[in-house]
Amino acid sequence: MAWQTEYRKKLMTVDAAMCAVQSDMRVYVHANSAYPQVLLEALARRAGHLRNVEVMHLLGFGEACFSGPEFAESFRHNALFVGANTRRAVREGRADYMPVHLSEVEDLFLSKAVELDVALLQVSTPDRHGYCSLGVAVESTLTAARCARTRIVQVNDQMPRTFGNTFMHVSEFDAIVECSHALPEMVPEQATEEQRAIARHVATLIDDGACLQVGIGGIPNAILPFLSDRKDLGVHTETLTDSAIPLLDKGVITGAKKQINPNKIVLSFVLGTRKWYDYVDDNPMFDFQPSSYTNDPFVIAQNDRVVAINSAIEIDLTGQVVSDSVGDRIVSGFGGQLDFTRGAVRSRGGKPVIAISSTAKNGTVSRIVPRIKDGAGVVTTRADVHYVVTEYGVAYLHGKNVRQRAEALLEITHPSFRAGLDEQMREMGWGGRVFADMAR
Repeated sequence: MAWQTEYRKKLMTVDAAMCAVQSDMRVYVHANSAYPQVLLEALARRAGHLRNVEVMHLLGFGEACFSGPEFAESFRHNALFVGANTRRAVREGRADYMPVHLSEVEDLFLSKAVELDVALLQVSTPDRHGYCSLGVAVESTLTAARCARTRIVQVNDQMPRTFGNTFMHVSEFDAIVECSHALPEMVPEQATEEQRAIARHVATLIDDGACLQVGIGGIPNAILPFLSDRKDLGVHTETLTDSAIPLLDKGVITGAKKQINPNKIVLSFVLGTRKWYDYVDDNPMFDFQPSSYTNDPFVIAQNDRVVAINSAIEIDLTGQVVSDSVGDRIVSGFGGQLDFTRGAVRSRGGKPVIAISSTAKNGTVSRIVPRIKDGAGVVTTRADVHYVVTEYGVAYLHGKNVRQRAEALLEITHPSFRAGLDEQMREMGWGGRVFADMAR
């Protein structure tokens, strides 16, 4: 076949392939569990030949070897989402953070507001027609790759072949490097009793036929087991983890009641264990799409009863939600929280939910605060917030004034912090209320 000849011509060593990266270029990197570690290690080896190369990506699972202080003159990371592997570089001023909704990232490339010189990808082996799948992560990468001037791919025989808008033909690649490496795995967190209590409250908001968006972490993992008695749940989400497998096997998640993409799980990437990657491999129920589709609020809203479940770092008494920073220290990104919050609001019967533990640092700090920390950024505004859930219950804020919001949030605050917050409400002129027994 012609594509096989073309494939062999483009096949080369990783170090030869990475010679395409030159000084002053901008490089986009495949994200999440598709992080192309082999290519990135070769990029770091070229540090002595390069200056002022900008490396851009979303959350990446793997070592960001280019971001070390010894490479500061060669590379500068521009984070669309700050992950554990790049937080230190951002904190120390050797990397930057670009706040942007996940639904809007691709338009940066399409509009040429951000021009890309090179895209580094990890893909599956070609099928008999010469198409490779982006596998576990499409998000913004498919669009970035097609906007980049040069595309270098890491063909990994352990990358799943996934369906949807995930395929690129061998003819679209400029250099091909073969490897066989296990994908990074994210083992689901064991839910704590506190997280299970939050999950029980969130589950009361989810009816039969609801369409879910859930994120990653202990709270989302704790919610899905409480939905085993529901019928015909749908999924339209950014990502999904192993915790969905029992509901899929039991026939709880069917997508039969969805208004768009019925009978399909629509998502843009998965994170999890090898068991989960094998589950989505060659599975036509999973419809992987770019984030510009999955995260578009107007697309999300076309499904009825969308329940969007997201988390936060802190929330103030007026309902302002901080999700990407602790004070002025950036720890994550905008992601899709506001995309899905606004999509759920516009969905008929939709419910946007912020689910958080009431405290942090082993119960010594309240996550519900009178004022957000100096320097912290608001990801979801007070006007967008509807439901807030902690282990102490559900607060509904929409349509309430700031005094009523504060009173509702006090009810779901950890008891040891209620009196202090109540007093601060009074100092801010919002009235406040007396709790007879703060230890209850």
